[in-house]
Amino acid sequence: MSSVARVTTITVRSDKSFEDAVAVGIERAAQTLRHVSGAWVKEQKVEATEGKITAWSVVLEVSFVLD
Repeated sequence: MSSVARVTTITVRSDKSFEDAVAVGIERAAQTLRHVSGAWVKEQKVEATEGKITAWSVVLEVSFVLD
């Protein structure tokens, strides 16, 4: 059996960590998209205030298999 997948790009921000941003992004994508099969972290960045990290952001390429 063959399958076809699609990729969509999402941006996620977390006040905790990169890992949390990825987890939140996958969980949120799965609420809207069926058959989420994985993600690629395309970009990471941090926000800082007075030399301290205040937020972590990721750009994810989320893969999901089409029905």
